[in-house]
Amino acid sequence: MHGGVDVWAAAAAFDRGAVTEDEAQADAERARVLAQFPLKDWSMLPLERYALGVDAPGAHTPGMGYCRLMEFGTSHLGSIRGGSAAKHIMYRHNSGEWRMAAPLRGREPQDAWARLRAQFLQAFDAVDRQEFDLLDELELLRFGPALVTKSLAAYFPDHFLPVYSAEHLRHFLILLGGTAEADSPAWRSNRRLLELVRSRPEFGGWSGQQVMRFLYRHHDPRATGSKRRTIWKIAPGERGNRWAECREGKFICVGWDALGDLGQYQNDTELKAALDRHWPGRNGGSLTLARRLLAFRDLETGDRIVANRGTDEVLATGTVIDSYRFVPDRPEFQHVVPVEWDTSHAQRLGRPQHGWRSTFAKVDPALFAKFTTSRAGAPVDPGEAQRGDPAGALPDDVQAVLDALERKGQVILHGPPGTGKTRLALGAALALTGRADALGAEPGERAEAQAELLRGDRVRLVTFHPSYGYEDFVEGFKPDLDATGPGLTLALKDGLFHDLCRRASARPDQPFLLVIDEINRGDLPRVLGELITLLELDKRGLPVTLPVSGRSFHVPPNVRVIGTMNTADRSVSHLDAAIRRRFAFLPVDPDPDAVSGTIGPLDLAAFFEALNTRIARHLDTDHQIGHAYLLRDGEPIATEDDLAAAFHHEVVPLLEDYCLGRTDLLGLILGSLVDADTGRLLQMPPQDLADALTAEFTGGDSGTDA
Repeated sequence: MHGGVDVWAAAAAFDRGAVTEDEAQADAERARVLAQFPLKDWSMLPLERYALGVDAPGAHTPGMGYCRLMEFGTSHLGSIRGGSAAKHIMYRHNSGEWRMAAPLRGREPQDAWARLRAQFLQAFDAVDRQEFDLLDELELLRFGPALVTKSLAAYFPDHFLPVYSAEHLRHFLILLGGTAEADSPAWRSNRRLLELVRSRPEFGGWSGQQVMRFLYRHHDPRATGSKRRTIWKIAPGERGNRWAECREGKFICVGWDALGDLGQYQNDTELKAALDRHWPGRNGGSLTLARRLLAFRDLETGDRIVANRGTDEVLATGTVIDSYRFVPDRPEFQHVVPVEWDTSHAQRLGRPQHGWRSTFAKVDPALFAKFTTSRAGAPVDPGEAQRGDPAGALPDDVQAVLDALERKGQVILHGPPGTGKTRLALGAALALTGRADALGAEPGERAEAQAELLRGDRVRLVTFHPSYGYEDFVEGFKPDLDATGPGLTLALKDGLFHDLCRRASARPDQPFLLVIDEINRGDLPRVLGELITLLELDKRGLPVTLPVSGRSFHVPPNVRVIGTMNTADRSVSHLDAAIRRRFAFLPVDPDPDAVSGTIGPLDLAAFFEALNTRIARHLDTDHQIGHAYLLRDGEPIATEDDLAAAFHHEVVPLLEDYCLGRTDLLGLILGSLVDADTGRLLQMPPQDLADALTAEFTGGDSGTDA
């Protein structure tokens, strides 16, 4: 049994004959690799036959290079698709520049290839002699473990399983009762998994393909565990004008073709620079788009998506069935992800989703669960949960907090003002105490659920300030207001945290949580005292003698702590080092999706992102503004009057405070909205402000195509 699942019973019931066709295709693909790249030819294999960026792009081109064949032309042998081309250790970027792993940088391409090829040859020789430990000594190959492991499995199928992700291998090892080493390269974990499989009679006579198909079909690590799938809404062209093509062809496609293959970009900054080169009119507002495009590129088999038209129509839901590919033969919309569509979920939504104006947007799991339920109200198909449908899944940010609490015991949420740190902390509190249903509720219902939670005895909320002390948090002598008689009488009082720990000790099967707002405004070493040590998970339950009362005290294992801090007040680096070691730190960044909408010609999200780009450039990222400044009742501001009020009464005063009276700095951020001679903000009617912000920050390019 593992996590309530009887793996061995599932293996006994698995129909191995059902994968016969897959095995035949895998055998054909392996034969193709051996025919085009026989082992005996590797010693003279030219770089042009190995690397991406120098061969024909088509996935079925007879003369395609080795890396392209392994990533795009041999999917039945096991997938290594997704992510950037860096997994191939060296490749040629479409700029003509050669990108290489760190030990190869600075070398001429042919010299670098000679070194890399030599290590591939050493790896093949070591496996041929079954001296598998020698693989760990090949430094360059550690920069492409998935490609290397797939290569070894293709040439030596008796010694490796067709599973290449280090994360997936660790998952399967634990699933089958083995142990997983965090630093183990994929080939070593693969060997350990193979040995474990061969030791079990349930897998007697199974081929590697059958083992792989069984593991992914019934215990897919992408749909289970702490790693939650994000559900994406992706518009099939402007106003859904490409929907018929996507539905019939079983794919989703997006534009931005001038970028070329998204696999060549290693990070969001590099892709943003390319976006700005090709579309300079966006005035620096494309970092979020870069991240969305990378998320599109990295969609995995089993991921769920929604195709939409406009902000209130679902065309279908889909399940990703293969990895991203760049198809230059298409006349346009050359970025493609294969999808199996379910049009039975097509419907009009009860209210517009403001975040759906752009091509990409995250879909709240609760909303997804609603429109994947039949209109008659029947429950969702039970198979949906196994495929990753998250009727009970949590939003990504809430799940990230819970994962950090499980791993570390306490977490600090940090970011600029207005990014929703306290809201996220209370959202995690709801989920931790069994009220996750309130996360997707209407604002009033959620607020009531949070208030009810704080009225109970398992969650406490406190705001730190400079005068908050140890006696408030742990224990101390305070005036006894109930005492009678002359003079001042002091009594020993339990502090907030002491009281919470006492109640948690009485109910060890339930989680208890302390939320500390503005945690960096308190003198943490003085407030926490000796409890700094007891916060570590491996020190939970250990007793200490409190110095004031002499009583024994411990922090129970079921207590968790969430702190929030505004980085504009004080950055993370200013916290005491002992505090930083004992907390996990999760950034809570400004979210353009939260303010997606338009006011006249102004694309609110594009303005918001471009403004923060300027703030980061001329101040720093800690002083960006949060999306809450452009929200009203949880929704993006929608009127010219609301825009003027938010801009003049909230955003500008905050920026003036950040600029410390330097009108030149304010002018760099707000541009033409500041009078160059006087440094005074221009005054204009609300109806003109949207036009001015559009001209200054978005260049009139909204970039939307929902």
